[in-house]
Amino acid sequence: MTTHLSRGAKFAQRTARLRASTIREMLKVTQQPDIISFGGGLPAPELFPTREIAECTTEVMESYGAAALQYGVTEGIPEMRSWVAQRLANRLHAVYDPSEILIVNGSQQGLDLIGKILLDPGDHVVCEHPTYLGAIQAFDAYQARYLAVETDEDGIVPHSLERVLKTADPFPKFLYIIPNFQNPTGRTLSADRRETIVRICERFDLPIVEDDPYGELRFEGSDLRSLASFPTEGCVIYSGTGSKIMAPGMRVAWLAVRDHDVRDKIALAKQGTDLQTGSLTQYIFHRYVSKAAAFEAHVAEIVTTYRRRRDVMVDALREHMPAGVHYNRPSGGMFLWATIDGVDTAELLKISAEQKVVFVPGVSFYPERDVHDGMRLNFSNAGEEKIREGIGRLGAAVRAFKS
Repeated sequence: MTTHLSRGAKFAQRTARLRASTIREMLKVTQQPDIISFGGGLPAPELFPTREIAECTTEVMESYGAAALQYGVTEGIPEMRSWVAQRLANRLHAVYDPSEILIVNGSQQGLDLIGKILLDPGDHVVCEHPTYLGAIQAFDAYQARYLAVETDEDGIVPHSLERVLKTADPFPKFLYIIPNFQNPTGRTLSADRRETIVRICERFDLPIVEDDPYGELRFEGSDLRSLASFPTEGCVIYSGTGSKIMAPGMRVAWLAVRDHDVRDKIALAKQGTDLQTGSLTQYIFHRYVSKAAAFEAHVAEIVTTYRRRRDVMVDALREHMPAGVHYNRPSGGMFLWATIDGVDTAELLKISAEQKVVFVPGVSFYPERDVHDGMRLNFSNAGEEKIREGIGRLGAAVRAFKS
């Protein structure tokens, strides 16, 4: 019996907004062994605690057995929720009850769930300019529009935020912000602006989505207070992840939400998406982080390695880049941001790919795709010698493009 398929699926209108990820597409190119990539936001695989994860897996199966393989509650296993609440209190002065924590399947799912419960077609999202490509993709799926707020080296500019909110029509649904070592720019929202941002949003009754995937990766200075740590009558949704401090393949991340109506809606949306985050990975993750001394040593090793790689990249940029190339020196995270006077970096990428080095053109991080002179450089994934070699190749590509 022959089954006849429809000639054309009738896609939902929102699919017209879906864009291929420049970064995911680039990963296909970087499989070539002679390519040096500063493109993907990849942690260093040699730092993954593979042996420890194997040991923890055995311990979990011996301790929990079939319970670790069974369905669990949507919000996450109690042990993980308690650990997250304690971690946020210790690091960021953000006090949460474990019942206010939801474990999600990677922070990208958290962004999708937020979009699902808050966004109707045509709604505005306020964001930094530029902002995280993955957030744009998540919110595009719900047909969002964007109100970009001016940023500088200290992060989002408060008076620009206030001006945008005063004139917005329709009024936006939330502010999306990455305060620590922002993706793509590596910038950090300054300490003196943090409460100011919270108070502006409180005054305008604008929820805040605080995305903090890189906060643990600080190279200098002390942790700054989370936006979620300031007492406020407003709604702040905090997003964190284990991908940068353990391994992204575990897909263990969390949302911290005090507003019980918002929290309940996220849980309902997650039930319709995947029922729950995998029980086994949660138990393994919790077993690993519960070995506190070993876990803190592991995070410290990541920070030390990435700090060294950042320094190597900055030194190489200083050595190899011609005039007109500007770059920053982030105090943590996985990325730095460079701009090139008068150069469309998407066009530059074609030349640099011939030189066997790739990066992410900055245009991908602007919702309106209207700024073309930037590029995001990842320093966490490549070793120091490859960073030196890759920046040398990139400098040659810039010179060739300008000649």
